[in-house]
Amino acid sequence: MSAEQHEFQAEVKQLLDLMIHSLYSNKEVFLRELISNASDAIDKVRFEGVIKPELLPSDELGIQLIADPEARTLAIVDNGIGMNRDDVVSNLGTLAKSGTGEFLEKLKGAGGQGDAPELIGQFGVGFYAAFMAADEITVLTRKAGDAEAVLWKSDGGGGYSIEAAERDGAGTTVTLSLKASDADDGLQDFTDEWVVRQTVKKYSDFVAYPIKLEVIRPPKPASKEGADEETEEKDAANEPLNSMKAIWTRPDSDVTDEEYKEFYKHISHDFQEPLLRVASKMEGNFEAKSLLFVPSVAPHDLYHREMSHRGIQLYVRRVFIMDECRDLVPEYLRFMRGVVDAEDVTLNVSREMLQQDRQIQAIRKYLVKKVLESLKALRKNDEEKYLKFWGEFGPVLKEGLLIFDEKKDRILDLVLARSTNDDAKLASLDEYVERMGEGQEDIYYMVGNSIDALSNSPHLEAFKEKGIEVLLFADPVDEVWLQQMPPEFKGKAFKSAGRGAVDLEEKDEEGEEGEKKEPENEIFNDLLSALSSALEGTAAEVRLSKRLKSSPACLVLEEGQLSPQLEAMLRQAGQKVPETHPVMEINSDHVLVKKLQEIFEADATDARIATYAELLFGQAQLAEGGQIDDPAAFSKKLADVMLKAL
Repeated sequence: MSAEQHEFQAEVKQLLDLMIHSLYSNKEVFLRELISNASDAIDKVRFEGVIKPELLPSDELGIQLIADPEARTLAIVDNGIGMNRDDVVSNLGTLAKSGTGEFLEKLKGAGGQGDAPELIGQFGVGFYAAFMAADEITVLTRKAGDAEAVLWKSDGGGGYSIEAAERDGAGTTVTLSLKASDADDGLQDFTDEWVVRQTVKKYSDFVAYPIKLEVIRPPKPASKEGADEETEEKDAANEPLNSMKAIWTRPDSDVTDEEYKEFYKHISHDFQEPLLRVASKMEGNFEAKSLLFVPSVAPHDLYHREMSHRGIQLYVRRVFIMDECRDLVPEYLRFMRGVVDAEDVTLNVSREMLQQDRQIQAIRKYLVKKVLESLKALRKNDEEKYLKFWGEFGPVLKEGLLIFDEKKDRILDLVLARSTNDDAKLASLDEYVERMGEGQEDIYYMVGNSIDALSNSPHLEAFKEKGIEVLLFADPVDEVWLQQMPPEFKGKAFKSAGRGAVDLEEKDEEGEEGEKKEPENEIFNDLLSALSSALEGTAAEVRLSKRLKSSPACLVLEEGQLSPQLEAMLRQAGQKVPETHPVMEINSDHVLVKKLQEIFEADATDARIATYAELLFGQAQLAEGGQIDDPAAFSKKLADVMLKAL
C-alpha cells in the first residue's frame, strides 16, 4: 500500500517557523520533549494494563536512545501505549493537539482505578521542536492491542505522509535525521554520546523509567582487546542515563540524611552540606512537592541581585522545565536552593517561561509560609544553627520587611539584633520584650554603621543609666525598613533612641510624672539661640538634651528625616535627596557647656561661642561615626583652640 499524503493545517508552516526560530532559546530541549512524550506513552500503557494486563509489554518498561554517528540519526524508542492511524493523524497532524487532555478525561471516568499515570506532554508542539535539530522525522508506531503499525514521515514543510507498516511489539520509535551541528546556532551534535548523556541528565534525570543509550559504532577488527571493549560498551548501554530518583516524591522516612546531602550537592554544585532542609507537599486546588535547602555559606553573588542565582529548579511531573526559577520565591529568599515539582502549571508553549497566574502565586505563597515556619522552628530548637543562618543570610531576610503584607510579622519573629544589654550576643525581639521594664511602652533601637560605634553612642547614655535596653542595628537594610514604616511587634512600637525628643524621666507609683528637673534650663535659652545662629545652615536648631549624661553634645534627627547613611545610599543610586539638617542637643550638666554659658553671660559677642558651636557639632558627627563636611577647617579650629589653651 502506497503512502498517503496529508497537508498540515494552513497555519502549520507559520507555527513551525515561529517555534523553530523563536520559541526555544535552548535547542537541546527537543530531546526533553521527545523523552517526555515517551514517558507519557509508558504511563498510559501502565494504566491501561491495570485493567488489561495483556497490553503490557513482556520486557522492562523504558526508553531507548539509539545514536548513529555515521548515518547522523538519533532514535527515541519506547514500549508505551503506541498509536493507531487515527491517533497519528490526530496527534501528529495537528500542531496544538495533544492526546493527554482527552486521556485525563478518560482517567477521571475510571473512578480512580489503579495508579494515576504521571501524565506529561501536555503541549502538542513539543514533538515538533525536534525540527530544530532534524531535517526529517519518521515515526514508527504500533498501538498496544493492535497488529498493524503506522509509519509517519515529515520534513516539517507543508505536510506529511502516512502508511501501514510493521513493528515488533507496541510502542513508538521516533527517528531524527539530524542537521549538521552548528555551535554558533546553539545546535550540538546529538550523535555524540557525551552530548546526549549531559542533555538527559540535565532535563530528564528524574523521569520514572530507565533511559538507556546505544551508540552504533563501526565494527572493529576482532581481537581479545576489542572483545573486552565491546563488552564494556554493552555494559554501558545497559546502564540508565537517568537516576530515576525523584527524591522529593519519596516518603521522608525512606530517605537517609546522606541521600539528602548528596542530592543538595548535586543540584546546588555546593561542596558543603546544607544548613537546613525544608520538604513540603502542597495539596488542594494546586498540587506541588518541594524540597528546598538553606546553604551553610552565603554565595558570593548574594548581594548582586542581577547576578544572583535563584537556585530553585522547576519540574512539572518530574520533567525539568527551568533552572533558577525566580517566580517561585521572593527576593528575600533568593538564597534558597532546591526543586519544586508541580502537577500542572501554566507555561508558555515552549515550557521555558512561566505565565503569571494564580497557580504560581499560590505555590509561591505556600513556599514562603513553609520556609518561614521552618526558620522559626530552627530558631526555637537549634540556637547554634540559627545563629549560623542569621550570620550568613540575616541581612537578606530583612529585605522582606520592606514588603507590606502579612508575612512582615513572621519575618520580625525571626529578627536578631545586638543590644546594650550585651552587644556581643544576639537577641530576638521576643527576648527584648520579655526583658522590658515596667512601664516601658516602646522597643528602643539605634541604627548606624557599626555595632562598636553604636555601643558607644552618646545617644544611649540616659538609656544605659536607667537600665533601658536598646537594640543595635548595623546592616544597610536596617535603616530602610525601620524608617520606611516603623513596625510594631506584639503591640510594642519601635522608637529610635537617636530621633526626636526623648523623655526618660521616671514615673511614680500612680504613673504620674515625678518631679522634673527645674528649667534652670531657661538660663540657657539665650546661649541656645546664639549657638543656633552660629550653626545656621548646618543644624536645624540647638536645644538641651534629656538623653546625654557624660558627653557634651549629640546630633539628633527628627522623625521622618533621612539619616546620613540613607541619604548616601540614595545618592549612590542616582536619586535626588532633599537637604536636611539635624538638631544638635547639648548637655546642660557638662562642664564644657557650663563654661560656655559663663563666657556668653560675660560677653554675648565673644567669638569663641561660634568656634565652640562648630567644634561641638563636628565632635558630635565623629562620635556617631559620621564624616565632617570640611575636615581641614575643623582641624584648624581645633588646633587654634588647643594652642590658646596652652
